Amino acid sequence: MDNNITDKNYWDNYWSNYKFEQVPEKVVFKKYMPSLSKGNSFIEIGGFPGVFASYFYKHGVKDVTLLDFYINKDIVHNFEKANGIPPDTIQCIKSDFFTFNSERKYDIVFSAGFVEHFLDTKNVIKRHVDLLSDNGQLLILLPNFLGLNGYVQKIFDKENLESHNLDSMKIKKLREIVKGFDLNNAEVDYIGKPMLWLEPKPQNMNKRKYIKMLSYLSKLLPVKSRLMSPYIVIYGSK
Repeated sequence: MDNNITDKNYWDNYWSNYKFEQVPEKVVFKKYMPSLSKGNSFIEIGGFPGVFASYFYKHGVKDVTLLDFYINKDIVHNFEKANGIPPDTIQCIKSDFFTFNSERKYDIVFSAGFVEHFLDTKNVIKRHVDLLSDNGQLLILLPNFLGLNGYVQKIFDKENLESHNLDSMKIKKLREIVKGFDLNNAEVDYIGKPMLWLEPKPQNMNKRKYIKMLSYLSKLLPVKSRLMSPYIVIYGSK
């Protein structure tokens, strides 16, 4: 059975609608940064165009790598330049994650918005864990489309919703999967203040301003829950 939900054409269209300008000043995983920033090496799975590699570089992790089957080095270089990062700081590995083999291990193994695009959730997470160094830390972020944000996607962008494996967003299932790995301080939980979004596709541009207004209203109910939380976080250390 094919493990992929998306293909190269999907990502060609996805990235063609994005503008890359600034490294974010705030991240939803801020509480983990005091520990994560002690690492010396970082790899992001599905990391194009290097937004989080750049973020970790600016927070003291100077050896940063992104691994993706979609890489446009001109975009990566322009992103480095726009953010005052020396050229070729972000090491790029163009590879299918499921055929990628590496003897090198990393102090920080990270992905955001990656795991949920595949059917075999356990295998995807295991491959992250396999890249951890002896003292490595794992941090994975998934969107939560089993709550209010999922309803927004279903109504306004069903195509985007269908490119995600909703089963991978079930907290109970994720906790069972993570329990099976040799990780310390393991956490699987909802994270982030309520937030709603639509992908910046041309057909979504008029809708996005209304969703943005609804997103502001949702922040009046800052309850961590399946209904309101925008993300799921998986954290653990060796």
